[in-house]
Amino acid sequence: MTNEKLLARRKAVLPTGLGVAFPVFASHAKNSEIWDIEGNRYIDFVGGISVLNTGHSHPKITQRVHEQIDKFTHTAAQMVNYEIYVDLAEKLCEKAPISGEKRAFFLTTGAEAVENSIKIARAKTGRPGVISFVGGWHGRTLMCMSLTGKVIPYKKDFGPMPGPVFHALFPCEEHNVTEEQALHSLDMIFQASIDPSEVAAMIIEPVQGEGGFHQVTPSFAKALRAICDEHGIVLIFDEVQCGFARTGTLFATEQLGVEPDLMTSAKSLAGGYPISAVVGRADIMNAPQVGGLGGTYSGNPVAVAAALAVMEVIEEENLLERSIQIGKKIASFLQDLNLDCIGHIRHKGAMLAFELIDSEGKPDAAATTELKAKAFEQGLLLASCGMYGNAIRVMVPLTVEDEVLQEGLDIIASILTA
Repeated sequence: MTNEKLLARRKAVLPTGLGVAFPVFASHAKNSEIWDIEGNRYIDFVGGISVLNTGHSHPKITQRVHEQIDKFTHTAAQMVNYEIYVDLAEKLCEKAPISGEKRAFFLTTGAEAVENSIKIARAKTGRPGVISFVGGWHGRTLMCMSLTGKVIPYKKDFGPMPGPVFHALFPCEEHNVTEEQALHSLDMIFQASIDPSEVAAMIIEPVQGEGGFHQVTPSFAKALRAICDEHGIVLIFDEVQCGFARTGTLFATEQLGVEPDLMTSAKSLAGGYPISAVVGRADIMNAPQVGGLGGTYSGNPVAVAAALAVMEVIEEENLLERSIQIGKKIASFLQDLNLDCIGHIRHKGAMLAFELIDSEGKPDAAATTELKAKAFEQGLLLASCGMYGNAIRVMVPLTVEDEVLQEGLDIIASILTA
C-alpha cells in the first residue's frame, strides 16, 4: 500500500471538511519521530497538536495502558466507578493552582471540558452570559465555536451560534491592542450588550493556542480577577493546550499569580489517549444537580491510567525544566539566524511561536505555508497558527532527543536562509 492509494481511498469516503495537513499515513512512531507506510521518516514538531508532551508511545505510559486493558476497558464511570478515577481526581485537585477545597471530574475531549465548565458556571450563577476573547480557541462544538474568537475556518457556515456570548479584545502587542484597550472593550460589552449581573462566566486561555501563542500577562489576569470578583462572574482558565508542562510549569496559570475559579485540561493530560478534565472550587463544581454532569466515555479507565503515568513521567524526567530549556534553545537559535523574515518570537517554556513577515513587516501567510511545505519535503512536520496564519507554532515533545531537535531546527534554518 502507498500513501497515494490510501489518499484516494480517503477522498472517496471522508468529507471534504475533514482536512489533513500532510498527505501521508503513519505506520509507527517513537518519541519525536514518525514513519509513514512507505518507510519515510519525519521529525514531529506538531506532537498531535500539542497532545504528545511526553512523546509518541512513551514506554511507561504504554505499560500502564496494557495493564489496564488486561483488567477492563470500560464500565461508564457513572455506572460502576473505579479507583484510578479517584486517584487522578485527587492528583489534579492537589496540583491545580486554586486554593481551598476543590473538585475534579473527567470527560473525553477539550471541547467537552469547556462546554461543561460553562454549564457549571451557569448552574452556579443562574445567569446565561459568557465572555471570551478575540483570537481565543475553545473547540469545535457549537457552544465552543461560539466562544472561539476566530471565524475561518472554524465558524464559517455553521451559524447561528449559541449565545449569549460576547468577545472582548485580547491584549497583544503584535496586534496593537493594549491592556487598557482590552479592558475598555470589556467595559463596552457591559455598557452596550449585557449587564455584568447577567454574565455567568469569563473564559480565557493563559496562552492562546490557535490564536498565535499570545500570552496573558499577570497584570491583565489580575484585572480580570478583580472584575469577576466585583460582579460575581466565574473566571475560567482554559488550559487545554497550554497545560501539562508545555509552558515550563504544570499549568501556565501558575505563572500568572492569579487563581481562576475553574480550569479545563485535555490534550497532553494523557499523552495521546482521549481524556479531558474540569477542576475548580468545590462550591462552584458542586452546583449542578446529580446526573447533570457526565458522559458515556467520560474518564475512560484506559485514558485515566495513561494520565496517571503522564503525571509520573513529567516528574521523573524533569519535563518542567526540560520545557524551559527547549524553549530557550529554539528562541536563541531563531534569534541567532538574524533573518529579516522572522518577526516576533514568543514563548513560555517550550510553547513557542515565531512569525514570518514580508519586507514591509506585514504578516506573510504565503511564506509560512511555503515553509511548512518545504519542511515536509525535508522530513519535518510543522504547524501554523495566528489570526493572520503567519505564525509557526512549535509543539515538539518535551522528551525529544537533543540531536533530533537540532536536526529539525537546522531544516528550518536551511529553508529560511535559502
